[in-house]
Amino acid sequence: MLTVAMLAIAVLIAGLVPLPAAAAPAADEDAAIAESLAQMLRAARTVISDNQARIDDANVGDKGLGGPVVLDLAMQKYRATTGVDPMSIDPKSRQGKLLQALKDAIAEVMDDNQSQINAKGTGFKGFIPAVFARLVDESFARRAKGEAEIKVTAPIDLVRNRKARPDAWEAEVMSTKLLRADWPRGQPFSAMVREGRPAFRIMVPEYYAESCLSCHGTPKGEMDKTGYPKEGGKAGDLGAVISITLYH
Repeated sequence: MLTVAMLAIAVLIAGLVPLPAAAAPAADEDAAIAESLAQMLRAARTVISDNQARIDDANVGDKGLGGPVVLDLAMQKYRATTGVDPMSIDPKSRQGKLLQALKDAIAEVMDDNQSQINAKGTGFKGFIPAVFARLVDESFARRAKGEAEIKVTAPIDLVRNRKARPDAWEAEVMSTKLLRADWPRGQPFSAMVREGRPAFRIMVPEYYAESCLSCHGTPKGEMDKTGYPKEGGKAGDLGAVISITLYH
């Protein structure tokens, strides 16, 4: 688990833009918010992964995976992973407001896709963790109203949806930091940058698990169940990055 302390240390050691001493508390707060958002998105995406076989079961109609159910399961996973009850976070704080926006986005995406998820007689629905995460990110952006953004991206040769393509900053961080053989596994990279206004940006690396390889593994070039060619990845390879931007 990435702790707030670990993220704060990463801000100091990963070759970032130096921050004045007075800005350190703000960087710590940003790191805490980013960790919270990343963990909630991961938790919800894991719920979809855990229920993928059920979603794609052609013999079952109502899967029982409406917004409130999936959100509750995600909050349970968040609580187990972080040791923090998301309900204990001050709803009036910036972290509380953004976390609520993400939770609302998770519930909205599930409710909006019930007809697809519950289509009886249809096997593979196309509603996979990557699609779910992209839809949640888009809903979150609308709700955050320019205050924050989340995007699950990847090295350009692994990106399957144009909306997930890395921007110039993300691509550089991946090529010069996260993809290096000596980059500490799991360590995020964060920096204060200007995106027309000051912004805290963080890249949280994610790696292929064995369960990912049915779509992203070998043989390279073979079509997977989604209709895309497999990338030839191996367990432990960098497969995605959660990119979070917090504006100031």
